Amino acid sequence: MSTPLPLDDVRVVELGQLLAGPFCGQLLGDFGAEVIKVEDPGRGDPMRQWGRERPYGKSLWWPVVARNKLSVTADLRSEDGQDLVRRLIAGSDVLIENFRPGTLERWGLGPERLWELNPGLIVTRVSGFGQTGPYAERAGYGSIGEAMGGIRYVTGDPDRAPSRAGISLGDSLAATFACLGTLVALHQRSRTGRGQLVDSAIYEAVLAMMESLVPEYQVAGYQRERTGTTLPNVAPSNVYPTADGEMILIAANQDTVFRRLAEAMGRPELADDERYATHGARGSSMAELDDLIAAWSGTVKADELLDRLNQHGVPAGRIYRAKDMLTDPHFKAREAIVRLLHPELGEFAMHNVVPKLSGTPGRVRHVGPALGEHNDLIYRDLLGLGDSELDSLRAAGVI
Repeated sequence: MSTPLPLDDVRVVELGQLLAGPFCGQLLGDFGAEVIKVEDPGRGDPMRQWGRERPYGKSLWWPVVARNKLSVTADLRSEDGQDLVRRLIAGSDVLIENFRPGTLERWGLGPERLWELNPGLIVTRVSGFGQTGPYAERAGYGSIGEAMGGIRYVTGDPDRAPSRAGISLGDSLAATFACLGTLVALHQRSRTGRGQLVDSAIYEAVLAMMESLVPEYQVAGYQRERTGTTLPNVAPSNVYPTADGEMILIAANQDTVFRRLAEAMGRPELADDERYATHGARGSSMAELDDLIAAWSGTVKADELLDRLNQHGVPAGRIYRAKDMLTDPHFKAREAIVRLLHPELGEFAMHNVVPKLSGTPGRVRHVGPALGEHNDLIYRDLLGLGDSELDSLRAAGVI
């Protein structure tokens, strides 16, 4: 018998599309929430088509972001489609959406109206700039939020234009904070019985990760700049070469850890050298110290280098790609990668649920569903619509 899932008494209606809203739904679904994803009956969520690789015309992104969800279709621009959603929401705990602010209100699905139907409803809204303020109604993608939130400016090499991470970082951060806010709101509802609005803006989610960047400028007049593979005054912490052409990241910027690195190098005297003996001194001598470490690491093969560093308690590791993750024994032991069966693509590997709970862990139960796969389950079995009504809705293109 499977372990009960901690959110299996929570019903979520997901009206969002692409990534910022749906990733929030994915996180809740990972821990057992019943996530009913409402999609346009004509084309579905654009994520069904997105992704760099599309074997057999199938998105490899959709099975991940829509995992554990149920798919129903409804034309939200039609009165009948809006009525279906209201009926769903009346018996649900959470609504997730990431349309431009004001869209739900135009469809008669704004929070105030929904609270008349369901006072305990949590309305989780993810957008580029939030639901209020002068930029609220602007179109806002994750990349814009990353730029305004500060992370783009400090990412990359100093002699080039700001870089981006190779993932949709802003969207995912906003969704993660939206999930956090949803869980907090559910906890508060257990005290009051009332729902509330969760307003997660992409630029603010990015800003929340920016450490002391703002007071560094406001108090000290210091502007963080792009620094490539290093952080200013934090050394050694960089990528170093090996004798067999691999790259190893070594992080030994704490005094005690640097002493252990010096011993691993066979140069224990470095830990007492005034140029390297303290955190501040190593930061000032970063370039010189990196050259010294690289000259040593470049004479040792990667496996031997990692063994030696691990034996001395020095944090170090390879820079992994997907193929490394799929074969790593630690990933395997912790089941960091889970393999499911895709109905058309066969075995399908994806990252597992995080974080791990000891008593009621989350679980990936199935890959993303086909468009409208659960129309009968939800509309007939849950809402009680009859066959003739469902046939009429299909004929009218509402579902």
